Amino acid sequence: MDRKRIVVALGHRDLGGTLPEQLLKVRESAKMLAELSGRGYALAVVFSNSPQLGLIHTAMKELRRSDPERYCPTPLSVCSAMSQGFIGYDIQNALRAELRRRGSARPVCTVLTQTRVDPYDESFYHPGKLVGKRLSREEAEEEEERGNEVRALPDGSFQRLVPSPKPREIIELDAVRALLDAGQIVISAGGGGIPVMPQGAGLRGAAALIEKDLAASLLARELDAELLLFSTGVPELFLHYGTEKEEGLRRLDSATARRFLSAGEFEEGSMGPKVEAAIEFTESGEGRRAIICQRENALKALEGLAGTTILWEKPMEQKAEMR
Repeated sequence: MDRKRIVVALGHRDLGGTLPEQLLKVRESAKMLAELSGRGYALAVVFSNSPQLGLIHTAMKELRRSDPERYCPTPLSVCSAMSQGFIGYDIQNALRAELRRRGSARPVCTVLTQTRVDPYDESFYHPGKLVGKRLSREEAEEEEERGNEVRALPDGSFQRLVPSPKPREIIELDAVRALLDAGQIVISAGGGGIPVMPQGAGLRGAAALIEKDLAASLLARELDAELLLFSTGVPELFLHYGTEKEEGLRRLDSATARRFLSAGEFEEGSMGPKVEAAIEFTESGEGRRAIICQRENALKALEGLAGTTILWEKPMEQKAEMR
């Protein structure tokens, strides 16, 4: 059966930040994913990993600190790989169980996914993504001595800063595509993927965090998906969010979304990357649409009754040429 492809990007709200919380959250997320599967979609799932990555990174640092002769430093890229397995394991098992409760034997798998980044990406010169635990001044100075950047926080603590380069290539794309074609639900590009750069015949991990929404957009474009759905904590996009002039947006063309994004309507590190990713996806091919909504409203959003739908509309001169 020729299934239409959809990529779903799960956010922090869908996963939680601790192990017990994650186990509960993924069960709710699995219900939404199972509903989409039941609609006949070929389903690829991307997920956020910031809290889990920070937990793993901190644990590995403390392990190293407790016994430096036995344990070596753990690269951030390795921590990213650990988080993919940790989260993917819970999602695939929760989704598998939910599908079976609904009478479906559709298989689910997690693909450990690497994402190529450009070593000359601007973010390597201006890192801006916070990661790991809050640091004391002494710990922050130690980080700086190792060549890492830190940022002072309002409460007087510090936190490490890492680059957030744009994703350029999903290394395991062919495997994801083959699994989708074989009827599997595929969980991939977790946390945006493990950031890697070519080194000789191999790949070298980068100390960076990839924005998962941009990676989801790249994956959706490469899979020729018809729909990219972002599950998030707000019911829809808003203009003047958090003010008396707050206005919900049910439907946007990509040009208007770009204008609002440039005007600073969507916060960087929150809705901003989702809107940027949605624009990239919708403008990459005719008939593609992106939806930003809460998990519990996903099915209504597919019908245009909830969330925000972003579409690409041809400029007037292109429409005239088609006549």
